[in-house]
Amino acid sequence: MAEITRRRCGELLKKLFEILIATPDGLQARAALEKLASSVTLTDYESGVYESTGTRRFEKIVRFATVDCVKAGWFLKIKGTWLVTDAGRAAYTKYPDPEAFYREAVRLYRAWRTGRGEKSSPVSDPVESENIEESVSVTFEQAEEQAWTQIEHHLRNMNPFEFQELVAELLRAMSYHVSWISPPGKDGGVDIIAHSDPLGTKPPRIKIQVKRVADKISSDGLKSFIAIINEGDVGLYISTGGFTRDAEDFARNQERRKITLINLPRLVDLWKEYYAKLEDTARQRLPLTPIYFLTPKD
Repeated sequence: MAEITRRRCGELLKKLFEILIATPDGLQARAALEKLASSVTLTDYESGVYESTGTRRFEKIVRFATVDCVKAGWFLKIKGTWLVTDAGRAAYTKYPDPEAFYREAVRLYRAWRTGRGEKSSPVSDPVESENIEESVSVTFEQAEEQAWTQIEHHLRNMNPFEFQELVAELLRAMSYHVSWISPPGKDGGVDIIAHSDPLGTKPPRIKIQVKRVADKISSDGLKSFIAIINEGDVGLYISTGGFTRDAEDFARNQERRKITLINLPRLVDLWKEYYAKLEDTARQRLPLTPIYFLTPKD
């Protein structure tokens, strides 16, 4: 349609990439779209909304355009978080012209389809697209974003001690034996102690620190925990806010002390993986129901 051209798609994508490149750890899709909307002047057509959902046409335009970028290897969508890859950063610099930038993403998407033995379809309109694969991809990512937002909100607002119990229940489902859970009050840096055998006679002893926080844990935040991890111990540090890159490097470079960092996405993945082995009462702390629908091709 005349209301949205390839150049305009390229302009929106270039601005989106600029926003995300300035945020190396990525942004939630909703936040990225809002930043983009406030950074450009939307046309009346783009500002129009769908009566059924109340969402702006602009959002669908951008979401459809990013499908090409994902298949081009320039863009990642992980649990509702959007990130630009190294290849995407290189493309952003290599193609300063917005239309050329978008055309290259489309070309790489076509090459991806050809490599899979699929027929290359003509580029469809980003709003009124009849490309089933792209429509499924956008539907899938929106459903994933909504589900993840609800799960994240539930866990971030959970009582700290209930969250601690959730972690202990997960460890039991993973066949570990929890011997101690810190009661309310000072815990000396350890919230849970677990073992691989019922009596706790076999190494290693597992010491777990649980942090239900919004901010990322830095390497300085790990040092006090590392100090209480002996050579016969394994440390698990679980943080809902995640970890900074220097913290990840610090943990990875430990030679005498073993420590594993678990962020919220990893924790939820483990909860889903061992969900069938959880006690019924444990599942109520984070009840999940799988819903099956057509997913986009890899």
